[in-house]
Amino acid sequence: LIYRLLLTIRGTRAAQMVVGIVLIGAAFFVAERLELSTVSWLLDNFISYFIILIIVVFQQDIRRALGRIGQGVIPFGRKQETTHTVDEVVAACAQLARARMGAIIVFERDAALEAFVDDATRIDAALNRQLLVSLFVPARDNELHDGAVVIGKNHRIDLARALLPLSRATDLGTEFGTRHRAALGITEDTDAVAVVVSEERGEISLCFKGSIARDLEPVMLRRALIGLFAGGRATEEMTEEATAAAEVGKALAAVGQVPASESVSMKASQPPAEAAS
Repeated sequence: LIYRLLLTIRGTRAAQMVVGIVLIGAAFFVAERLELSTVSWLLDNFISYFIILIIVVFQQDIRRALGRIGQGVIPFGRKQETTHTVDEVVAACAQLARARMGAIIVFERDAALEAFVDDATRIDAALNRQLLVSLFVPARDNELHDGAVVIGKNHRIDLARALLPLSRATDLGTEFGTRHRAALGITEDTDAVAVVVSEERGEISLCFKGSIARDLEPVMLRRALIGLFAGGRATEEMTEEATAAAEVGKALAAVGQVPASESVSMKASQPPAEAAS
């Protein structure tokens, strides 16, 4: 519980507030030990109003934190809601890949991502494939296309134009551009899942825990995402579907054993039963 709380407030104003509380508590303790009556009186009166001050100043952060803790009880929400989210993202990625439009889509999981992104624009919009595609259209009047889109744990489009930390890996090949390095970077620092669409090659890649599975067909991407959001057991979930998809699951499940520089690249024919999905 304490670890989840620390992840929730990390990088927010609430984290700074916690530091302030610790410093005030330490000062109060020292004043009591040294019998500094005036300082103790001042701190004692200040603390009386401090709780009210916290609620007034940090009401948005408190509301957001409570919401995240509640969402974290069930990983990425209900199964039906998760399936809808994955389907919309996969459909958008397929359309973006066909049009050769670059994109990064990041799924927030347990770790709050606001502390790891810069210069993001808050969207807070219902998720659908049309909106996702429009956010990445490289038009002059579309300032949101350059950067990542973050999907929150509430299955809504939370942020756009988010700048992500680049991967710390020094052995990445020249085929990895800024998008792939950014997608790997956010998954190295958090438990997020990132999907990348390459505008040069029109291929779809999936990043998780610093590993990358490249050149995925939409059906394989869908199986991998469903498997990961079912509790991270991608291999077990996808082995029941098809051998090709299971290979993606093995690559993702073996993170830490498969360096990004030795990423998995695979193309498999789409099974007829899921060709229309």
